[in-house]
Amino acid sequence: MYKAIDLFSGAGGFTCGFRQSGFNVVKALEINSQIAETYKKNNPNTNMIVDDIVNADKNNYFKKGDADVIIGGPPCQGFSMAGARNRNGFMGDPRNFLFKHYFNIVKTVRPKCFVFENVKGLVSMEHGEIFNEIKKIFSDKKLLDGDYYELKWQIVNSFNFGVPQKRERFILIGVLNGKNTDFDGIFEKTRSQMKNKIPHFFDEVTIKDAISNLHETTTNGEVKNILPENNYQEFLYSKKSSKIYNQSSRNHSEKALMRIKEVKPGENFKSLHDKIKSVHSGSYGRMVWNEPAVTITTRYDTPSGGRYIHPSEDRTITDREAARIQSFPDDYVFVGSKTSISTQIGNAVPPKMAMFLAKMVENILN
Repeated sequence: MYKAIDLFSGAGGFTCGFRQSGFNVVKALEINSQIAETYKKNNPNTNMIVDDIVNADKNNYFKKGDADVIIGGPPCQGFSMAGARNRNGFMGDPRNFLFKHYFNIVKTVRPKCFVFENVKGLVSMEHGEIFNEIKKIFSDKKLLDGDYYELKWQIVNSFNFGVPQKRERFILIGVLNGKNTDFDGIFEKTRSQMKNKIPHFFDEVTIKDAISNLHETTTNGEVKNILPENNYQEFLYSKKSSKIYNQSSRNHSEKALMRIKEVKPGENFKSLHDKIKSVHSGSYGRMVWNEPAVTITTRYDTPSGGRYIHPSEDRTITDREAARIQSFPDDYVFVGSKTSISTQIGNAVPPKMAMFLAKMVENILN
């Protein structure tokens, strides 16, 4: 069993997918204590370090050989090119401290492989200069004591991995000293393996496939565990629990409810009689049963946040419905405040996509 470390773990979407593929996630790092509680509840055997990555780096929380793989990626807000244009360089700019400490931990642990996930815009930030700097750093043997990482990157869409959501993300895979880097061949091999193991894994999935059997909401979010009605629901179904959690709806104001009731599937704020100024093009958008969702963000519980109104009910989607659309298993329980849980689910890596990436990494390491 290969060992992994999850940096910037959040609620554990990356970890969930890697565990589903058989990896042992031995350590995780998350700065937010409330979010870390969700991670710990669902991953009790992982050593969760609740701290800033700066402290994790400086205080030697990690050591060489701790893991075969490092997963996760620093938030893009930390990237800046100002430092790359001065004598201190990209790594010397304090605004890039998140990436700097991420790199330092990779350097310390020296995993055989790392998987770096980020927004797709990273490739084009500052006309591509930031990404070029990142590539240079991981290829610089002087910075890695004679080692280097062979890199492969791609913009991927979770919808192509059987997730009912159009969510594009940047994935960068680094392999220590360029061993076994026929990435295209490994990708096709992995795809074939997943299809043989789970025949419906890559099927196109809609919102209806994801949430159609969640027929009720409750104040405390606890509902009866319902038998699956299709292949996707079967994939997420858990026989361990008699209940499903996080299935409570938000309380909307009278004005918001009035607007919600006006909107038909596929429509948004432009269909309202009450003219509003919206900063989001999908504001007050109602989902369509037979389509995938747009990207689930941290504002999926807010009518003005995007196309997050339930396809047939006058409310935004619940946390459990958002988790289904993100491909979290039904026995994955989210804890914390409403705002925190929305952040946990909206910022997560879809576990089903992570599961594929984990299998791909396994093929690289074998």
